[in-house]
Amino acid sequence: MTGLRRLSHAVAEGDGISILVEVADRAAARTAGAEGAEGLAVRGHVAGVREASQLPLLWSAGSFREAKEAGADAVVLVAEDAGDRLEELFEEAHELGLECVVKVRDEEELERVLERVDPEIFLLSAEGADADQHHLDRLLELLPDVPAGKLVIAELPGAGGEDLAELERAGVDAVLLAQPA
Repeated sequence: MTGLRRLSHAVAEGDGISILVEVADRAAARTAGAEGAEGLAVRGHVAGVREASQLPLLWSAGSFREAKEAGADAVVLVAEDAGDRLEELFEEAHELGLECVVKVRDEEELERVLERVDPEIFLLSAEGADADQHHLDRLLELLPDVPAGKLVIAELPGAGGEDLAELERAGVDAVLLAQPA
């Protein structure tokens, strides 16, 4: 993997729940690091982020080759988007020396992923939540289906202190504080 910036180590070794912050520029990357984030996330290339911080960088858009060239340490592989190419894309990430974080939205998607690949890190998304279901509740429903020993990152835009405490109590390793899409 890329140097000393392994996302899995930052998440697993953190004291309590780890915080990953999506950033849009160099200043936000510096601020996130100064405020205790244990990793950064970007949606594609963001100029200056890699130079602004040595925190692990999670890439969530564009090609894996672009991610590698931009200095990312890990990539998000969206299970729904990967379809029949799941194994191929999973392998590509590893061949490039990138950790692969597999994003799933529901129990069926999680089951399909586990039948086909063996990711170390899952990104649980509440995108599959019913209209009347709170996103935190949806994430907590998915959690028991993740096999023991896997790292879990919860994607929860705008998570507050109570949400973080509940996710930590439930056994989530990290939360991704993403910007609303």
